[in-house]
Amino acid sequence: MTVANSSQARDYSRFDITSHDFWSQPFDARDQTFAELRAADGLSWQRPLPSLFDLEEDGFWALTRRADIAFASQHPELFTSTQGIALDPMPAEVQKIATFFLAMDPPEHTVYRRLISSAFTPRNVGKIEEQIRQNAVRIVDDLVGAGEVDFVSACSARLPMLTIMEMLGVPAADQPAVALAAEKLFSMSDDEYSTLEERATATINEMMLLVNTGIELAKFRRRHPGDDLMTSIVGAEVDGHSLTDEEIGAFLILLASAGNDTTKQSTTHAMMALVDNPAQRDWLLEDFDNRIGTAVEEFVRWSTPVLQFARFATTDVEIAGQQINAGDKVGLFYCSANRDENAFTEPGRFDLSRSPNPHLGFGGGGPHFCLGNQLAKSELRNLFRELLTRLTRVEFGEPDYLYSTFVHGIKRLPADIA
Repeated sequence: MTVANSSQARDYSRFDITSHDFWSQPFDARDQTFAELRAADGLSWQRPLPSLFDLEEDGFWALTRRADIAFASQHPELFTSTQGIALDPMPAEVQKIATFFLAMDPPEHTVYRRLISSAFTPRNVGKIEEQIRQNAVRIVDDLVGAGEVDFVSACSARLPMLTIMEMLGVPAADQPAVALAAEKLFSMSDDEYSTLEERATATINEMMLLVNTGIELAKFRRRHPGDDLMTSIVGAEVDGHSLTDEEIGAFLILLASAGNDTTKQSTTHAMMALVDNPAQRDWLLEDFDNRIGTAVEEFVRWSTPVLQFARFATTDVEIAGQQINAGDKVGLFYCSANRDENAFTEPGRFDLSRSPNPHLGFGGGGPHFCLGNQLAKSELRNLFRELLTRLTRVEFGEPDYLYSTFVHGIKRLPADIA
C-alpha cells in the first residue's frame, strides 16, 4: 500500500454491487459476489449508487478485503471523512447534520470525540449500565409466555432506544416520535417508509425533528442542571471548546440512529442464528459469564449491522496494486470484510468461540472506531442473559428484510415465544 502517481483508465467492474437487483438479494447471495471481488483484485471501480438528491458522481472504488479497509480507516490523512461518509451521493451539508463528528478528521474530530467521551464519567456509565440491566429484565418479563409476537418490535427495537432516551432524558411524551424518526431515518431506501419522491424531504424532516429535540434537551439542562448525562454533555469542555446546542442536536441524530439501529439489528440476527444453531446456544449457556464476551463479538461480526461507509482520497494512493486518484470516493464494505477468508477461518460459520475475531463491525479502527461499542456490548450482554436463561421456547417464522444498501436490517420477525 503505497502512494502512486500513475494514471489508469477506469472500467466499471463486471461485478455490479450498486444495482437494486443486487441489494434485493439475501446477504449470503451478495457475499458470493463480494467473495469473487475479494478473490480477484479486492478493489473495483463501481457505478455510483442511486441518490435521493440531485447529484451526479462518476463512481467509487469498492474495497472488499479486510486488510485494505482497515488500512483506509486507519489513515485519515490519505482517506478523509470531511467530504462525507455516505456512499450514495448526498450533499455535504446534509451529511454534516446527520453524521456530526463522523464527517470530521483529526485534529478537529479528536476534540469532539474527547468532548463526548468526557461526559461518560464513571458515575454516568454506572447509571447507564444499571438502566440497561433493569430494562433488559423488563423487556424479557413481557416476552415470557407472550406467544405470537413480532420479535423486532417486542424485543430488539426496545432496549437500545430505551437506553438512549433515558441517557439523554428525552421526555416520555416525546419518545414515540423520536423513536419513529430514528427508525425512518435508517429505512428511507425501503418503499414501505416513503415513496421515491418523498425520500429526500422525509430524510431532512426526520433529521430536523431529532436535531430540535436535542437542542431543546440541551437548553433545558443548561437552565436546570441535573445528575445526568445531558448535563455532563452541555458542561463538557476540552481545550476551551464546548458543544453548542446545535451540535448536541446533531449528536442526538447520531445516537438515535447509529446507536439504536446497530444494536437492534445485531440482536435480531444473533437471536436468529442462535435458534438455527442450538449447539452454539448450549455452548454459551454452559458458562455464560465467561463466554458471552467472545459470543458478542461473533454476534456483531455475523450481523454486520452497518454494511458500508465511504471516504475520499486526499492524494494519489495505491491499494492492492490499483491507483486511486486524489478526490476519488472509496467504499468500505464491512459486510465483505467480515466474511474475508484471509481474516477468518470458515467465515460463513456462526462460531461463538471464534478467537481472535478481528471483525470490522465497529469500523476498521483508526479515529472513527465506534465510540459506542462498549454501550452496544453491554446491551447485548444483558439482553441475551435474560433471553437465553428465561425463555423456554423461541420459534421464528420468515424474516421481513429491510431494503437498504447501508443497514443489514430486519423490519419484522414473527416469533412464537414461551
